[in-house]
Amino acid sequence: MPTTVRKHAKPRNLSHANTDRIQIGGETSKLIPLRHFANWSGIFLAVLLAYWPALRGGLLWDDTGHITAPRLRSLYGLWRIWFDLRSTQQYYPLLHSAFWLEHRLWGDAVLGYHLVNLAEHAVSAYLVVLIVRRLGLRCGWLAGLIFALHPVCVEAVAWISEQKSTLSALFYLASALTYLHFDRSRRRSQYLAAFGLFWLALATKTVTATLPAALLVIFWWQRGRLEWRRDVRPLLSWLALGAFAGLFTAWIERNLVGAQGADFQLSLAQRVLLAGRIVFFYAAKILWPSHLMFTYPHWQPDPRVWWQLLYPLALVVLAFVLWRLPRRGPLAALLLFCGTLFPVLGFLNVYPFHFSYVADHFQYLASLAIIVPAAYLLMTGARRISPTKAPGPALVLLIPAILGMLTWRQSHMYRDSMTLYRTTVVQNPNSWMAHNNLAATLLLQSEAMQDPAGLSEALTEFQTALRLHPKDSPAQYNVARVHVDLGNAWLQKPGGEPEAIAEYRAALLVEPEYAQAHSNLGLALAQIGRQQEAITEYETALRINPRLENTYNYLGVALAGVPGRLSDAIAEYQAAINIRPDYAEAHNNLGIALAQTPGKLPLAISEFQAALRIQPDNAETHDDLGVCLMHTPGRLAEARKEFEAALRIQPDYAEARKNLQDAVSQIQRSPGASTQ
Repeated sequence: MPTTVRKHAKPRNLSHANTDRIQIGGETSKLIPLRHFANWSGIFLAVLLAYWPALRGGLLWDDTGHITAPRLRSLYGLWRIWFDLRSTQQYYPLLHSAFWLEHRLWGDAVLGYHLVNLAEHAVSAYLVVLIVRRLGLRCGWLAGLIFALHPVCVEAVAWISEQKSTLSALFYLASALTYLHFDRSRRRSQYLAAFGLFWLALATKTVTATLPAALLVIFWWQRGRLEWRRDVRPLLSWLALGAFAGLFTAWIERNLVGAQGADFQLSLAQRVLLAGRIVFFYAAKILWPSHLMFTYPHWQPDPRVWWQLLYPLALVVLAFVLWRLPRRGPLAALLLFCGTLFPVLGFLNVYPFHFSYVADHFQYLASLAIIVPAAYLLMTGARRISPTKAPGPALVLLIPAILGMLTWRQSHMYRDSMTLYRTTVVQNPNSWMAHNNLAATLLLQSEAMQDPAGLSEALTEFQTALRLHPKDSPAQYNVARVHVDLGNAWLQKPGGEPEAIAEYRAALLVEPEYAQAHSNLGLALAQIGRQQEAITEYETALRINPRLENTYNYLGVALAGVPGRLSDAIAEYQAAINIRPDYAEAHNNLGIALAQTPGKLPLAISEFQAALRIQPDNAETHDDLGVCLMHTPGRLAEARKEFEAALRIQPDYAEARKNLQDAVSQIQRSPGASTQ
C-alpha cells in the first residue's frame, strides 16, 4: 500500500489534554474517563493522610448548631430548613439539607461528617487542576495539590461546621469550570448548568456571590478587555443574584444571627483600615503559614494610629504598580484575591467579628488567587533553571509534602474541644472567647466525670475571660453571657449557690432582658428554697423569651411544690413538651404530676413510657413507671419488669429494690400466683 504524506497536524494544546472529554453541561456525549476518578482518588488519599489526626475528633464550638437538631430530622424539618429562616443557625438551606441527609445516613457519628468534608475538599482541589489547565497554565497539578494540602485550609476542612466552605467551594469551582467551557462553546445547556451550580453555591454559603466578578477578571486577564455582548451581558443575571443573596445574608446576620449593635458601628475610615490590614494578613498566612490559630487577636482599628494607615496605602500603591506592569496577570491575581475576600473585609458585618476580624476559613476560596500564580511562578522558574529536565515531579512531591506535614501537625488541634481551646489560649492568651469556651468545656467534662479539679479550673478560666473582656467594649451581651457561664459553674460546686446568684445578678445588671440569666437565677434560688422568688424569675424569663423549654420545666417543678398549683405545673410541663417533644425530663416530670392527680394514672403511665422511649437508660423513670403499674389492676408483672430494668441500670438503687420486693410479694399473694 502506498504511503500517503499527510498534512501537518494542528498542534495540540497540552494544557487541555485531560479536560476535553469531561462531560460538563453536555459538552460531549462521552462519560468522564476513569483517569479522572483515579486522579481524584490520589488527591483524596493525600488529604486523608494529612488530616488523619482530626478524623476521630469530636464536636467543636458550634457543630451542635449545624448537625441536624432533633426537631428538624423529619420531612417537615427539611421543609423548615428551606422556608423557616429561624430554624437553623444560619440560613444556608442547601448546607443544612446536606447535614439533614448525612444525619439520616450515620446519625451523630462524627467520622462520617469529617470524611464528607475531606471528600469535598479533594474534589475542589481536582477542580482547581482542571480549571488551571483549562486556562492554559502548565501548573495545574501543583496548584491543586498545594490547595489540597495547605495548612491554611485546615480550619475549613477539619471543622465539621465549615462544611459550608468545602461544599460551597465545590459548587463554586464546578460552576466556574462549566462556565469556562460555555465561554468557548457558547452552548446554552452549559450556561444553564453553570448558573444552576452557582445557585447551589449561593444556597450553601453566600460568599460565593463573588464568582461572576471573578469570571470577568479572568476574561479581562485573558483578552485584555471585556466585550459587553460576549463577556458582561451573560453574567448580569449572575451579578444580580449574587448581590441579592449577599444583601439577604447580611440582613440575616444583622437581624437573626446577632451581627449588630455598637460592636459593629465602625466608621468608614475604620473599615478601610481593616480591609487593608486583612488583605495583607491573609496573603502572609498563605505565603508563610506559621502561627495559624483558631482565634486571632481582635484588632482595634484606629485612624489616629499612623502605622495602621500604611496597610490601605500600601494596597493602593501595590495596585498602581501592578497596573503599570506590561503583564496583566499580577493585577488580575490581586483583584481576584481582594474581590473574593470582599464579604469578609470589614465592609459587611458578620457575627464572628465579635471575636476576631480574621479567621483561616474566611480565605478558603480566596487563597487560590495566590496559590495558582505562586504555582505558576514556581514551575516557570524551575523550567528556566533546568530546561533540559522535568522539574514538575520534584516540585509536585516536595512542596505539597512539606505543606502536608504542616497540615498534619495543624490537624491535631481539631481533635476535640479541649485540645482546640487549650491550644488557642496558649497561642492567643488574650482571647476572652477562648478562655470562656475552654471553661465551658471543662465544666461539661467535670460534670460528666464528677471532677472537682476540672470544676475549679473552669471557674478560673471563666474569671480570666471576664478579666480579659474589654471593659469599654460595647459588646455587653458577651460580658453578660460570661457572667451566666460563671454562675453555672458555681451552681455545680457544692454550696456555690450564693456565688452563682451573684453572677446571674451581675449579668442582669449588664443586660436586664437576658432571659437565660433570669432562668438560671431562678434555678439557683430554687436550690436554696426560695421558691417564690424562683417562680418570679422563671416567669420573667418566659415573658422575654417564650421558647425556653427548660424554663417551662423548671417552672413546673417549682409550681408542683406549691400547694394547690399542681394543675399549673402540669400546664408548664406540657408547654415544654410542645416546644420540644423529645424532652425526656419534661415527660417524666409530667408523669409524676399526673400520677398525683386523681384519675390521671393512665396518662401518667403514657408519659413515663414516652420518656423511656427517648431515654431508655433512666433508672428513676423505670422505677416511677413501675410504681404506677403497681397501682393499676392486672399490671403487677409489668411493674416487676420495670423495677428489674431499673436495677439492671443502677444495681444499688435501693428504692427500686424495695419496690421490686413489694411487687414480687404482691404477685405471690395474688390468685393464680403459681402460674405467673
